[in-house]
Amino acid sequence: MSIRKALITAAGPSQRRLPLQALTDRNGESKAALAIILDEMLSAGIEQVGLIVSPADRAAYESVLAAYVKSLVFIEQATPGGYGHAVYCGREFVGGEKFLLQVSDHLYVSNQEKSCTRQLLDVAEAEGCAVSAVQATHESQLRFFGTVAGSLRAGRPGLYQIDNVIEKPTPTVAEQQCVVPGLRSGHYLCFFGMHVLTPTVFTLLAEDKAALAPEAKLGLSPALARLATRESYLAAELAGRRSDLEAQFGVLRAQIALGLNGSARTEVLALLAEELAVDASKTAVRR
Repeated sequence: MSIRKALITAAGPSQRRLPLQALTDRNGESKAALAIILDEMLSAGIEQVGLIVSPADRAAYESVLAAYVKSLVFIEQATPGGYGHAVYCGREFVGGEKFLLQVSDHLYVSNQEKSCTRQLLDVAEAEGCAVSAVQATHESQLRFFGTVAGSLRAGRPGLYQIDNVIEKPTPTVAEQQCVVPGLRSGHYLCFFGMHVLTPTVFTLLAEDKAALAPEAKLGLSPALARLATRESYLAAELAGRRSDLEAQFGVLRAQIALGLNGSARTEVLALLAEELAVDASKTAVRR
């Protein structure tokens, strides 16, 4: 069964303006980072996208994304209740369907003609279950990502059965609980920022929400950890990489990645070579 709906979270305090950052896409067009994400989703076959925003930012997003009005539904997160709460706000929009979930401050660059989004949808539709995209990540970066524990499926390179999910573990905790056979030492499977989930996740989030104090933040990782005990839940390594716009030089890195994987690759390489040559000459003069 094809996956028709998607949620994008853009209401987090650190996310709210990054998705509006202008970048040059693979075809040389200047557009908001979120527009690049939407283009990839729609090209992959997604029909409707629910964008979760802060009420204070809705007008800005509506203005920048006016071209997507037929495919886009705005969902307001009235209070910043955490990532899990943002996802929970999309439960009525999703209904009883499997859905794609992405964050708004990551761009994805595929190593093949098929986009990262389409790769994940293909796995989820073939397997008929929840699937989270993951990327082998060095332990120095664990503080930024949810991390999974699991085992490689026999005869299925890059596909893992998830046993547990831990949000931003320390290297010590990861070494004790998240080692996955076959990965390089000091590397762990961390979330890519892209998931296909079943409606069961909303039931789990509701249970967590009911157990929390009113002012507590609702996370997603605890619900995903329990999802692995309720139904089949897989992790898939995709042929591509993520660019976290929130990271130091994240926007710059994303722009370089888009340029090197687009129609202007030769021009981008020439520009980088020119800048490196200028920098080398300055260094030589200082010496």
